Amino acid sequence: MEEKILKLIEKYNRIIIARHVGGDPDALGSTFALKEIILENFPNKEVYVAGTSISRFKFFGNHDKITDEICKDALLIALDIPDIKRLDGVDYYKFKDVVKIDHHPEIDKFSDNEIIDIDASSACELIARFAYNNNLKIPKHAAENIFMGIIADTNRFLFGANKAETYKTILRLIRDEHVKPNELYEILYKRPMAEVRLEGFISLNMKMTKNGLGYVKITDENLKEFGVDSASVGSIMNDYNFIHGLICWVIFTEDVKNGVIRTSARSRGLKINKLFEQYNGGGHVYACGAKLNSFSEADEIIDKLDKLCMEYKEDE
Repeated sequence: MEEKILKLIEKYNRIIIARHVGGDPDALGSTFALKEIILENFPNKEVYVAGTSISRFKFFGNHDKITDEICKDALLIALDIPDIKRLDGVDYYKFKDVVKIDHHPEIDKFSDNEIIDIDASSACELIARFAYNNNLKIPKHAAENIFMGIIADTNRFLFGANKAETYKTILRLIRDEHVKPNELYEILYKRPMAEVRLEGFISLNMKMTKNGLGYVKITDENLKEFGVDSASVGSIMNDYNFIHGLICWVIFTEDVKNGVIRTSARSRGLKINKLFEQYNGGGHVYACGAKLNSFSEADEIIDKLDKLCMEYKEDE
């Protein structure tokens, strides 16, 4: 399949790379890395990255404005996304050929040209493998983006990094591409004191059921109090991974600007992705998100997650 995808990249003069809405370091790292890899090896091609810009992650690269004219006769490459509805910045139906590279459990079958490996740590790892397997040069900044995507999606190898292939990829990035981990950790993990204080608020206000579900609701008023926005919760979610008695935790954050309740959930052993797919969300088996219409939907999810936690404990 890699050979077929490479031939499609060689065939098209114009390529658009897209990822899921609410881009995280893996989605952003993989899209911008692939753009730089293609331009390094095929300098005469036009390559665009679609999606909404995210100011906190601007070091990955700059998004392009995608017009109908740009989409015309272009190849679409969708990264780090299992379903069509969460594709950011482009209309899937405008493209004759689509490539899909992903490490999530499949939701939609929307390409005949796909690399899907749910055992891979990240989409960034898959992009690195694709480049190395096909003897493509990886520019320094692309290598840095790939490294940061792998580190972020595995939370510094705490989860989703059980295969030797992941560590072989990291070795090559450091040895061959001269990536400097310490410098990139600072870029990736430095955050304002306001977010640290928000984390304290979450810890103090997280309610925990007897079944092992932890949950918090954050209102727009709370966000204003700490001087943060609704996207700030993303950097905090993984900090609750090793708390005794906590099986699953979910945070609901009011996003007044977009009229939704941003929802992020994580679990240790409990499969939660199917539940979030019912709310037009999804993600990994143990790490999901969704955008809800109201806090009443949040209450529905709390009840359903608590029941799942109870059933999980009974089956242990």
